[in-house]
Amino acid sequence: MPSFEITLTEMANGGVAMGRDDQERVIFVPLTIPGERVSVETVTDKKRFARARLLDILEPSPQRVEPACPHFTLCGGCHFQHIRYEDQLIYKEKVIRDQLSRIGGIETPSVAEVLPNPDPWRYASDISFSTTSDGKLGFWSPELSRVIPVETCFIIRQRLLESFQDIDLELANLHRLTLRLDQDGSALAVLEMEDGEPPALESNFPISVALLLPDGTAANLVGDNYIVRSIKGRDFRVSAGSFFYPSILALELMIDVILSFAGLSGRESLLELYSGVGTLTAFLAPTCADVACFELNPDSVNDAAVNLLDTENISLYEGPVEEILPLISSLPDVLIIDPPESGLPVAIVDEIATKSPGKIIYISSDIATLARDGKRLGAKGYRLIAMQPIDMYPQSFQTLTVSLWQSADTS
Repeated sequence: MPSFEITLTEMANGGVAMGRDDQERVIFVPLTIPGERVSVETVTDKKRFARARLLDILEPSPQRVEPACPHFTLCGGCHFQHIRYEDQLIYKEKVIRDQLSRIGGIETPSVAEVLPNPDPWRYASDISFSTTSDGKLGFWSPELSRVIPVETCFIIRQRLLESFQDIDLELANLHRLTLRLDQDGSALAVLEMEDGEPPALESNFPISVALLLPDGTAANLVGDNYIVRSIKGRDFRVSAGSFFYPSILALELMIDVILSFAGLSGRESLLELYSGVGTLTAFLAPTCADVACFELNPDSVNDAAVNLLDTENISLYEGPVEEILPLISSLPDVLIIDPPESGLPVAIVDEIATKSPGKIIYISSDIATLARDGKRLGAKGYRLIAMQPIDMYPQSFQTLTVSLWQSADTS
């Protein structure tokens, strides 16, 4: 493909800057910054847009910095290491506003500035590695369309990096390895095997090992199949297959925002969908009348039962939300939703409308699906009151958002 020059004008969702060519067609270019003039070549050509590869930076942005990680540009885990951190936050907010407007149909969304992560580097307490064709551990490379081996990572905590560098695995059927850091500094290695069968292991350093089964539950291989995390001075058991946000400091910010949006007086009834190990539940329960929690993963439900032993106003329901929610007859005052990145199925949005909560607090790490679901909630009579983005994933394009939606009947 012949090369051509283009001036980039804005940041698109997905961590790539965009501009228009001489025919006014949109061109997406990774590893670039709005305002830069660059030389590129087309790699994917569509009628209405194209994706291009960066060849040369002709006019660099003053926001450009030297990436810290030697794997950046090839590894797909980070997207913004070439941008000053304070400017990353500005672009994230602009993308959020754009997605809410274009997809959600909200012309002037009420969005606060992105709360920065106190640790924009070395923040993650969990990391997942895939395997290369020759069995080494690495990350997926969009540039090369394969898993590449890595020697270091600048977004995971130092102790986790040390654990990774100590591991020497030769498992032919290993699909994925996830490392999780306990609050005392010990590590849990979670194996996902192609055939689901437990491997023969020998460990000569202090690390627990668990096998993640196809149903999302975990089996012990060495040591415990869970870790303990401390959030705001409270301990939480987290099993190998249970979801937990990577940045503890950002999670604590998230909890503060949710409690502020909920504005609980002690009399409210709450429903919490996709409640996980009960992290948020533990901080909501003391200031409301009762909480009903819905979670699919059996290990997460068991974790929540342990983590919430000191509470008496919580009901735990195990199973798919779309199956359990219609069976609940109570009408909540506040609904808390923390779904997967794929968002909410239409059937759940419809069922939420029948429950008619006065407030909905929606937690999301994918602004596109949130905007889509927000449009559906809008059709059910809910409007966006406030949104607080939090930088849960520094150096990547992802941003966690906590949004408050209110029924027109209660406004």
